[in-house]
Amino acid sequence: MSRGFDNAVVTADIIVNMSRRGADLALLLLGGFRSLVDAAMVELEKRGYPDVRPVHEFAMRAIVAGAQNASELGRRLSVSKQAAAKTLAILQERGYVASTPDPLDARRKHLEVTALGFEVMRQGEAIFDRLRAQWAKKIGQKELERLEGQLSALIGPSPERVDAPAWMARDSETS
Repeated sequence: MSRGFDNAVVTADIIVNMSRRGADLALLLLGGFRSLVDAAMVELEKRGYPDVRPVHEFAMRAIVAGAQNASELGRRLSVSKQAAAKTLAILQERGYVASTPDPLDARRKHLEVTALGFEVMRQGEAIFDRLRAQWAKKIGQKELERLEGQLSALIGPSPERVDAPAWMARDSETS
């Protein structure tokens, strides 16, 4: 047994039999996200990429989309320039991202995802495809397509946001 928000004693049976509320939906969606991401991280490690984290994928996607320095990356990820610079340093150290001199301005550098970085991204996509297939096997292909359609209708045409890691950590002072 545990205590609820109003210090009432709540049993597991009551929780199981409660109707779903808005917060439960958010937690279910987050749980689905975490389930997929955690399984993908385990599989990436098995494939020889033990040092890849979800934020690295978000950062590489932002670089592919045009982020050319730590400031731009920070804006796209909704993190500080310092946090973005730290992520960039890790990605460069591990060979996933490189910086090349700007041919027009020697003071500037261009960021680019390396062949290794793109390989990690391809591996991740293949893993997520496999995980999606596992979900389809579990609930049925038509049900999964229905779920995806419904989520698309609720979320809109562009569900991808590379600022998700920072958004989840943001408090009211930084929103």
